[in-house]
Amino acid sequence: MFYSLTGALIFTDPAIAVVECGGVGFKCAVTAQTLRALPSVGQVTTLYTHLAVREDALELYGFGTKQEMEFFKLLITVSGVGAKVAISLLSAFPPEKIALCVATGDHKTLTKAAGVGTKLAQRLALELRDKVGALSPVDAGADLAAVAAVAEGPAAQALSALQVLGYSQSEAQLALSRVDTSLPVEQMVREALRAIARMVR
Repeated sequence: MFYSLTGALIFTDPAIAVVECGGVGFKCAVTAQTLRALPSVGQVTTLYTHLAVREDALELYGFGTKQEMEFFKLLITVSGVGAKVAISLLSAFPPEKIALCVATGDHKTLTKAAGVGTKLAQRLALELRDKVGALSPVDAGADLAAVAAVAEGPAAQALSALQVLGYSQSEAQLALSRVDTSLPVEQMVREALRAIARMVR
């Protein structure tokens, strides 16, 4: 029904933003990522929206980007993931990070979002694995299939070493997907550490 709203931002709190359009204030539940990107109260903003129709209420969700809105819609297709959990996931991680975690099977990272336990995180990784690649390219154009393949073969030892050094499974796999996996394990780890340093610049 509503694709987007453009108008003056008239109110925010940690969970909502109110946008005035034609004299009507539309209250939208928003993610922490969207909230941080909003302008000051009184300035014009655009939110991409999703309207959830329930028996007892109409709830409007607002997102700063189309990608975030599309990911929200994708997340709520997973059994056990309601709007509250989807908002929590998108508050904790940008869409490309969720895509990376799903592609690499890194369900442990997903449990850092409030309301996401191990079983639900595993279900997310399983049910969305074949869907996220088309919806969201991982940063710097990384190939999700290449990232996932790092968990196999000799690169698995380098992956374990990077995790011991404190990197998440998804971060380590992304870095290793950018190095020559035919190198000796020690050299793969060194090259992956350089790749991680370049990614955070």
